[in-house]
Amino acid sequence: MIKANDIKDALSVLAIPEKKEIYPRFFKDGKGEYAEGDLFIGVTVPDQRKIVEAFWNGISLSNLSELLSSPVHEHRHTALLILVKKFEKSGDSEEKEEIVKFYLEHNRFINNWDLVDCSCYKILGNYAFETQNDELLRKLSRSENMWSKRMAIVGTMFHIKKGEFELTKELALYNLNHPHDLMHKANGWLLREMGKVDADELLQFLKIHYLKMPRTSLRYAIEKLDEELRQDFLQSRI
Repeated sequence: MIKANDIKDALSVLAIPEKKEIYPRFFKDGKGEYAEGDLFIGVTVPDQRKIVEAFWNGISLSNLSELLSSPVHEHRHTALLILVKKFEKSGDSEEKEEIVKFYLEHNRFINNWDLVDCSCYKILGNYAFETQNDELLRKLSRSENMWSKRMAIVGTMFHIKKGEFELTKELALYNLNHPHDLMHKANGWLLREMGKVDADELLQFLKIHYLKMPRTSLRYAIEKLDEELRQDFLQSRI
């Protein structure tokens, strides 16, 4: 059975000193910033994926818990990539439910945008859609924790890919005026993804709500529109 330390050791071999210097600034670990206290060893995501392929099937959830609770960012990121792999490879509904429960029980460690974005829609969004349990994402959206709120809206990516948009619009509106820029970006990003699948859905939403949207959300949402239409929204000419 693979232990958490086996994966930590494998990651340490792939650590790049230059990345170790860059990542703290990129992920905002300064005093008062959202990743304050995070540690970094400098392992790239492609290299983390190599570790995932080598170890995902040999580590239990109990051992994965130790990796996911590590103060080292790359340990947590790799743990989440392993969890996604386990979920996607599983054909057992009870096992998938166990993985979702494990994810939610450890969500305090899923505390940066990359950790949320690499995992939540592939696990929580998938599960919510397939079991018709959208309340799972709604509950996260109502949380006081920003990362849980981000999990909720990003989790709807799975719904968008399946051509269903109502939950995305609902959750975007629920936290539309959240004070943190990372939520503005997430809301705008998911609306943009909706528009890539169905441009009319995005335009109908924007025509009703764009004047009260934070500027960052609006810019993200309209990024793929043609320039003239983008300027119409930015200049409030719609």
